Amino acid sequence: MKAPSRTASRSDTIVCPACARGELLSQGPAGLAGCDSCGRSVDGAVLDTLRQIVALPEALGGHACECGHPEMRRLPEGVLSCPACRSEVLPAGAR
Repeated sequence: MKAPSRTASRSDTIVCPACARGELLSQGPAGLAGCDSCGRSVDGAVLDTLRQIVALPEALGGHACECGHPEMRRLPEGVLSCPACRSEVLPAGAR
């Protein structure tokens, strides 16, 4: 049995969501993808969706800005700052 992969999915390599060890590979014109480790098959549409998800930028912050930027950075004293529009806000519940 292979040891679990510690590698996250990337746009060129999708880790199997079932076993988290193998890579999903396209299987011919039928629109299926299969795991090279556990052998499970996944519909091609699911593989396409997973590729779209892993292509999204990684959000490092836990709060999105009202301007639409997905990440706000935490500054000292709990202030959140948006790197796109430079707005700064106190998190909800802060005094």
